[in-house]
Amino acid sequence: MEEYKKKRIIIDSFKLIHLVRKDKIGMSLFLLAAAFLGLAIAFGTPKEYKAAVMLAPETSTANSLTSGISSLASMVGMDMNFGNNSDAIYPELYPDLIQSTDFLVALFPIRVESKDGMLRTDYYDYLQNHTRKAWYLLPSQWMASLVSKMMSDNTAFGTDENKVDPFRLTKQQYNITANIRKSIDCQVDKKTSVITIEVKDQDPVIAATMADSIRNRLQVFITDYRTKKARNDLAYMEKLFAEAKEQYVKARQQFAAYADANQDVLLQTYRAKQEDLENDMQLKYNAYTQIYEQLQLSKAKVQERTPAFTVVQSASVPVKHCNKSKISVLLTALFLGAVCRVAVLMIKRRKEIFRIVTTDEV
Repeated sequence: MEEYKKKRIIIDSFKLIHLVRKDKIGMSLFLLAAAFLGLAIAFGTPKEYKAAVMLAPETSTANSLTSGISSLASMVGMDMNFGNNSDAIYPELYPDLIQSTDFLVALFPIRVESKDGMLRTDYYDYLQNHTRKAWYLLPSQWMASLVSKMMSDNTAFGTDENKVDPFRLTKQQYNITANIRKSIDCQVDKKTSVITIEVKDQDPVIAATMADSIRNRLQVFITDYRTKKARNDLAYMEKLFAEAKEQYVKARQQFAAYADANQDVLLQTYRAKQEDLENDMQLKYNAYTQIYEQLQLSKAKVQERTPAFTVVQSASVPVKHCNKSKISVLLTALFLGAVCRVAVLMIKRRKEIFRIVTTDEV
């Protein structure tokens, strides 16, 4: 038989509680510092307001069986739209679409107005020059700016600040795009396909304005995508219709001119040519009427492909900010301060708090 000695480290809880009770001055100092820091963070963080808008896009289902299976699959997070539609961009991809660089860059020129009406500018200028930063972020931003200047490399970005090219953004445009991406949240309910768009901003009116603008631009984008082929077909039919009308009018004028000029002529050669002109005019007219019917069908097709969006909840100016309450920030800071002080005590008095126990196993 061999004897093995196993050592374990245990914490003397009663000793730790006793030390914490005796450490009134140290704990008070830590809590006071934590309270000061928590209040500084609470009052130094700019207020943010959240505006939301909800959309219900038009969806189609192939049949009741497919619809039932899709509903059951959506409960477990699966997408089983068996041939419901052939769209490459379906509601589940809308969040990715809104977060894309092309979509965000298109938000730069939107005109915004502050709550007090003193500021009227575009969204890009507002984010660049008229937003406040939390004081505790200024040192890191200053360091990042300093490092960026020391290691500047304009070859990786564009150099024209006034021109916006999604393929080649400037550093400032890239940073603004990143800030917009963080402030926008888009969620899609897999069961109901309801789209919820939320926008955070330091100004409540601008938050509501941007939420409504994003909703409108999303609708325009989806409408353009859904109707692109139908609109191309319509443009082609309009071109054919214009050509057919021109040919028909020209053939009719030729027939009328020839008929008026040879009204009293009885020669068969003239009458045969007149019949040829009349037949040609009739053919051009038939083609003209057929293309006109196709043109009307193309217009109806565009209307049929145009999706319908129901605004479940329109954007409204938020009244209350969405920041954490100052009391919760203060309580969190006090809790962390107490934890830090206990950790310091455990390190300083580790010989008294931690004990090594040896157990023998046969």
